[in-house]
Amino acid sequence: METAAATPWPIEIRLKSAEKRLEIDFDDGIALGYPAELLRVESPSAEVQGHGPSQKQTVAGKRDVGIVRLEPVGNYAVRIVFDDGHSTGLFSWPYLYDLGRRQEEIWQAYLKALAEHGLSREPRG
Repeated sequence: METAAATPWPIEIRLKSAEKRLEIDFDDGIALGYPAELLRVESPSAEVQGHGPSQKQTVAGKRDVGIVRLEPVGNYAVRIVFDDGHSTGLFSWPYLYDLGRRQEEIWQAYLKALAEHGLSREPRG
């Protein structure tokens, strides 16, 4: 089992509002970048993840979503407030590290789920 000491820790966090990106440098030398859309559709909130893997929602229409602000939560996570009003996900450092490291795999699974449900990344209206 991993201990907290084994989990890489953020040493710098940059919100790039214009680029709709979050960038985090971790203390193991890994620098990760996250598109706002990925963070929104993979939010660790119950609204997106449900209460188990079988309840995960496929969130569509978030291609243009942006990040309004970041709110620290203790020393273990950050709340990301998106411009579509979503703000209930607490993004722990281990969650963000894993998401960043597995970004391509997670993104491909998301695109596949959209296609399977007949959904689009494009906002409605």
